[in-house]
Order: sequence, then structure tokens, then C-alpha cells
Amino acid sequence: MQHLSMSNKPSLKQIFKAVAGAFIGVQSEQQRQQDFNSQSPLPYIIVGILMTIVFVAGLITLVSVVLS
Repeated sequence: MQHLSMSNKPSLKQIFKAVAGAFIGVQSEQQRQQDFNSQSPLPYIIVGILMTIVFVAGLITLVSVVLS
């Protein structure tokens, strides 16, 4: 059994890493367990929404540039 060295409150960097991994579908079982053991899902939800907005804005920009 692996020991989780991180506390229940993840850092912003860890949240971004977890959301990015989930966003593209590549995430280790250990990381998934750490995410689900955190105290609140709210930071993950907020970062997920922000990353989705940035992704969609990037796609819109890319299509605009290609079609112009």
C-alpha cells in the first residue's frame, strides 16, 4: 500500500495537474484517490470550469485564425 504524503488540502498546482489529467483522460489511480480524499470538490470544479472556458476560447480563436 502506498503512503499518501500530501495533506487533504491540495495546492493550486496539484489541483491544476489533477484537472488537466482528468481533462485529457490520463490520470493515475493514486492521483484519483488523492483527488477524492480532498476536503472539498469546489476548487476542482472551479478550475475545471476555467480550463473548459480557456479550451473553448482557444478553439474559437484557432478556427477564426484558420478561416480568415
